[in-house]
Amino acid sequence: MIKLIKTSLIAIALVALVAPNLQAQNTIEEQLLNEFRALRRSVEGISRTFDQVIKRVDDLMWREMVGDIAHVDKVRLTGPARVSEPDPNNKFATNPVQFASYVIIPRSVDPNKKYPLIVLPHDGASGGFSTFYAHIVRELIAQEYIVIAAEYRNGTGGATNEVGLENDDILASRDHMVDTYPIVDPTRVGIMGWSRGGMLSMMGVLTYADKYNCAFAGVPVPDPLNQFASPVVTSNSGAPNQIVPQRNAGRTPSNFAQNLNKPLLIHTNMNGEEVYVKEMQSMVDALRRHNKTFEYKVLEDFSGGESTNWIDAGKNTEIRYGIHKFLEKYLNPPKPFKSHADMRKAAYRFN
Repeated sequence: MIKLIKTSLIAIALVALVAPNLQAQNTIEEQLLNEFRALRRSVEGISRTFDQVIKRVDDLMWREMVGDIAHVDKVRLTGPARVSEPDPNNKFATNPVQFASYVIIPRSVDPNKKYPLIVLPHDGASGGFSTFYAHIVRELIAQEYIVIAAEYRNGTGGATNEVGLENDDILASRDHMVDTYPIVDPTRVGIMGWSRGGMLSMMGVLTYADKYNCAFAGVPVPDPLNQFASPVVTSNSGAPNQIVPQRNAGRTPSNFAQNLNKPLLIHTNMNGEEVYVKEMQSMVDALRRHNKTFEYKVLEDFSGGESTNWIDAGKNTEIRYGIHKFLEKYLNPPKPFKSHADMRKAAYRFN
C-alpha cells in the first residue's frame, strides 16, 4: 500500500512538472496557427488586389487598342437571383446578381440609324472579357457592329457556382442594349464565342431563339460539367480520357438541339487541347437526328487549339474572315468586309 502511494505521488509530481511545459507548447502552437491563418488571409487579399489591378490596367488598354474607332464603356447590370426561394438566414438571397458588361460602340454610328448587335460571351470557366479579344472587336467595329460582352457569373464579373444562370446574364446584357440604345436593331442580333463562350452561344440560340438571329460557336465545350462522361469518348488521338460523372443535363446543348431554328455555325479543331472533336459528335448527331440545318467545320492542322480563330497567322485569320462572312449573311452590317485584306487592315491597322 505504501509502495502504491509512493508511486502515485511520483506520478503526480511528474505531471506537475510536465503540464506547464505542455501548456506552453500548446500555446505556442496555437499562436503559430493563428499567425499562419492571418498570413494566409493577407496573401489571399493581396492576390485579389493584384487581380483587380490587372483587370483595371486591361480596362485602360481597351481604350488604347480600340479607342480610335470605338466608344468603350463598362456598365453594371443584374441577372437572376442566386436562389428563387427566400432564405430566413439570408435576407439578400433573392436579390438579383450584379455583373459588369462592356459596351463597345463604333464612333462612326449615326444616332438616327439602327445597327446590328453582337453579343460576345467570353471564354474560360473563371475568366473574364479582356483585350485578348481586341483584334476581333476591331474587326466587328469596322463593320459597324455594336458589341456587348458580359462578365457573367462564374467568371470574374459575378457570383460563383451558380451553374446554368450565366446564359441568363448574357441574355440580360443583350436585352439591356436593345432596351437602352435606340441605335440597336433588335432584328439583327447575333451571338458568338469560343470554347466556353461557344457553348454559351449555342445555349443562347437554342434556349432563346427569339432573341438571336444567328450564332457562331468556335471549338465550343459541348458540356462543361460532363466532359468525357462516357467511356467511349476519346481524345483526338484516340487515347481514352479521364471519365467524369455526368452532371447537370440542363446545361448540355445537345439536349436542346430540337429547338434550333436559327442559323448556326460550329467550328471545332483536331488540335484542341481541352475540347475534343469526338465530344462535339453528340451535338452534331443530335442536330442531325432532329433534321436541323446548320454549318459544321472540323479544322485540321490549325494551330491554337480552342484559340484557333484568335491566332494572328494568315491561315487562322482566313478562317476568322469566314466567320465574319457567315454573320454578314444574317445581320447585314453597314460596312461588310470585301476581302481578307480589308479584315486584316481593320484588325491591325495595316495590311
